[in-house]
Amino acid sequence: MVHGEHNRSKNSGGFALIILGALLLFLAPQESTNEMGLGPIAWIAGIMIGSIGFYLKFFRWRVKQA
Repeated sequence: MVHGEHNRSKNSGGFALIILGALLLFLAPQESTNEMGLGPIAWIAGIMIGSIGFYLKFFRWRVKQA
């Protein structure tokens, strides 16, 4: 198929992961006042999920082209 790559969906869910990571980072300070263990876990999870989403959204296609 000539246009197989052109017609392929490029939606990887990266934007949703970025939003989820930002939401976790936004809610982490409220959780640290209630429970001591949930605050740092929310910070780490938010950074990790946001990083994965950022990679999927902006850098994955550059790595494939190189």
